[in-house]
Amino acid sequence: MMPTIKYNLPSSYNISLFVLMGWSSYKKNWAPALLVFLLLTGFSRPVWHPFHVSASEIEYNGKTKRLEISTRIFTDDFESVLTRAYKTRADFSDKALKPQMNELVTRYITTHLSIRSNGQIRRLKFFGWEIDHEAVYVYTTADAASFNPRNITVENTILYELFEDQMNIVHFIVNGTRKSSKLTYPERKLQFVF
Repeated sequence: MMPTIKYNLPSSYNISLFVLMGWSSYKKNWAPALLVFLLLTGFSRPVWHPFHVSASEIEYNGKTKRLEISTRIFTDDFESVLTRAYKTRADFSDKALKPQMNELVTRYITTHLSIRSNGQIRRLKFFGWEIDHEAVYVYTTADAASFNPRNITVENTILYELFEDQMNIVHFIVNGTRKSSKLTYPERKLQFVF
């Protein structure tokens, strides 16, 4: 019995690889095999993840009276939404674009993620971002001097412009207690009470 080789690729790529592998035994037919491979893959960048999801973790730091926020977004989705929203090239891997990316990320995150306590919006301040495998982590902070953990509203519309199946998960941590919830497009707001 031959071992099974499992590829972690989208189904169109599996079909294309099957066709390409089958036709590759005919060395003179490499051009048609390549053409079929390109047609089945659509000449485009593959979608490597089946879900459209972001995750934000918001932690209240009582010592510094600050909210510390990290938001994880798939890189390809984030680049797509930034390109669409701001009509400019977005590429997290291009070091020459880092200043431009900082500006785009700041504009996007501060308009698509907000936190209120006692009805007062907490202004997000961009801290930085980093790439980790296929995702971008965006770090922000917010002053929380008069923060009330009994009345928190989080509004999160990250990637809603791109996907009607977008889900945004929010984890909120206060004094070591963690509460989690999710928003599914078109839901916009979550309430947390500690």
